[in-house]
Amino acid sequence: MAKANPLQFAQQVRAEVSKIVWPSQRETLLTTVMVFIMVSIAAVFFFTADQLIRIALDTILRLAS
Repeated sequence: MAKANPLQFAQQVRAEVSKIVWPSQRETLLTTVMVFIMVSIAAVFFFTADQLIRIALDTILRLAS
């Protein structure tokens, strides 16, 4: 593997950075809102699943004793 000198490396880095397409402020906002919505849905789902499992285990343990 050939080693590039520091000047070539800096030029290659600059060329790669210029290819980056940054999201607009609107895209960033929409993505953030979607993440919060999905996290909320997941939280409600896992809370509900946890409560159902707790109720089932309480019922099983109450019947076993």
